[in-house]
Amino acid sequence: VKTIISTMFKLAAFAALVGSAAAFAPAQTGKASTALQASELDQEIGAVAPLGFFDPLGYITDEETFVRYRAVERKHGRIAMMAMLGTFVHNNKWTFDGYLSPSQNLKFSDIDEGIGGLFQVPVAGLAQIVVVCGLVELAWWPASQLDGDYGIRLGSWNNWEEEPARELRQRNAELNNGRAAMMGILGTFVHEVVTGQSFAEQAASGHFSPFGDGQGFF
Repeated sequence: VKTIISTMFKLAAFAALVGSAAAFAPAQTGKASTALQASELDQEIGAVAPLGFFDPLGYITDEETFVRYRAVERKHGRIAMMAMLGTFVHNNKWTFDGYLSPSQNLKFSDIDEGIGGLFQVPVAGLAQIVVVCGLVELAWWPASQLDGDYGIRLGSWNNWEEEPARELRQRNAELNNGRAAMMGILGTFVHEVVTGQSFAEQAASGHFSPFGDGQGFF
C-alpha cells in the first residue's frame, strides 16, 4: 500500500510541477507591452526585504506579466495556507462525526492523516471536491480577477480605504505567509512519503530525519 501511495504521490507531484511550469510560462500575446525595469517593481506589493523584487530568471518583462504572475503566486499561497491549516487540524484528529461514505461504511475518522488519506477518499468524494473548487475558481472568487480582492472585510481590522498603509502591510503579510506555506506543505508531503510518518507523528517522536530510520532528529 505504501508503494502505491508513494507512486501516486510522485505522479501527483510531477503533474503539479508540469502545471506550475505551464502557469509560469511566458504568456503569448499580441498586445503591445511596456518593458519594465527591476527598479520599477521594488516598491510593489510582495517586493520585501531582504530580496526585494526577485526575478533571477528574468520572466517579468512587462506589467501585464508581472500582474498575472503575482496573482498566480497569491492564489497558490492561499491554497497552501489552507493546506497547512488542514494538516494541523487533521493531524490533531479533529474530524467530522459520522460517515464520509455510508455506502462504503467509511467514516471521516477512518481516513489516515497526511497525503495518504487523499487516496482513501472515494472517487465520488474527490469529484465533489473538484466541482466545489471549480465553482470557487470560476464563479464565486474568479481567478480572472487578478487583484485577488473579493471585497471581504473584517471591520476595522482591514479598513484599507481609511488606512492605506495597513493595506500594504497586510497584503505583504499575506504573500509572505503564502510563500512560507507553499514551502511548508511541500516539505510536509516529502517528509510523509520519505519517512512514512505524518507531521504529528514526526513531532511526537522527535523524528524529523529525512532518512526514515526512526532514530531521532537526525
